[in-house]
Amino acid sequence: MAGHSKWATTKHKKAANDAKRGKEFARLIKNIEVAARMGGGDPAANPTLDDMIKKAKKASVPNDNIERARKRGSGEEAGGADWETIMYEGYGPNGVAVLIECLTDNRNRAATEVRTAMTKNGGNMAESGAVSYLFTRKGVVLVAKGDLAEDDVLLAVLDAGAEEVNDLGDQFEVVCAAGDMVAVKEALIDAGIEVDEADSDFRASVEVPLEADGAKKIFRLLDALEDSDDVQNVYTNMSLSDEVLAEIEG
Repeated sequence: MAGHSKWATTKHKKAANDAKRGKEFARLIKNIEVAARMGGGDPAANPTLDDMIKKAKKASVPNDNIERARKRGSGEEAGGADWETIMYEGYGPNGVAVLIECLTDNRNRAATEVRTAMTKNGGNMAESGAVSYLFTRKGVVLVAKGDLAEDDVLLAVLDAGAEEVNDLGDQFEVVCAAGDMVAVKEALIDAGIEVDEADSDFRASVEVPLEADGAKKIFRLLDALEDSDDVQNVYTNMSLSDEVLAEIEG
């Protein structure tokens, strides 16, 4: 899964650096609202909400925005939207499978924006189930590396259901079944290891290796999709080598 992990870090740096900060804030706030609606407004009793709040704070979302979103979601304050999650599927350039996760209060708008981004950037929409079978939902927990060795992390999470530990440079990534994410997170905390972030992700079972030209086309498609306020996450099955990533970043 190295290709996916490296792409995840590249994407993370990109999101932190470019002008899409407002879009990122809106996405994080939406996630808090939905988590509070689904599991209640108390972060201590709602692990998903707790994770979403931590993620928003890490991204420097102002505390009052976080608190208002939590209250809207839990019903303590009026004004929450009727959000629904919709998954769209398709193929990008070079036959790369694309899974597009939307969180929207307007299904028609979301469908139009996704379709437009796909067709303008060499992609094609696909029927439901056409590419989703290639992906499995996973739990992903990130920990700061600091003085930790990979074995330290592995020992802490082995009995909690962790499937793999990947070295991402300045972080370790622990991948597990989506249902084991809370147990993995708690095992790390019990071992005195600080958790940076915990979230669910989709990982592909079959990957498509790309050269720099193909990767650039996919990045253009991803940028176009992520310009839509309704798009929360985009997952692909592309795999990029260190050399290709260096060429793109250069």
